[in-house]
Amino acid sequence: MEEKEQMVLKAMEKAGKPVRPGEVAKMVGLASDEVSKIIKSLKKKGKVTSPKRCFYAPA
Repeated sequence: MEEKEQMVLKAMEKAGKPVRPGEVAKMVGLASDEVSKIIKSLKKKGKVTSPKRCFYAPA
């Protein structure tokens, strides 16, 4: 797993609730669209789930 993916995953775990990509972007200091791409790749790998539309949580 690449460094940015780990940052995003850790931020989601720290939030303790399903979060939007924009919230994660603020937490890690990356652009929102970049975070969306990272979340998409994490979702493909089965590391992230989407409990409801536009919200993501660690799997």
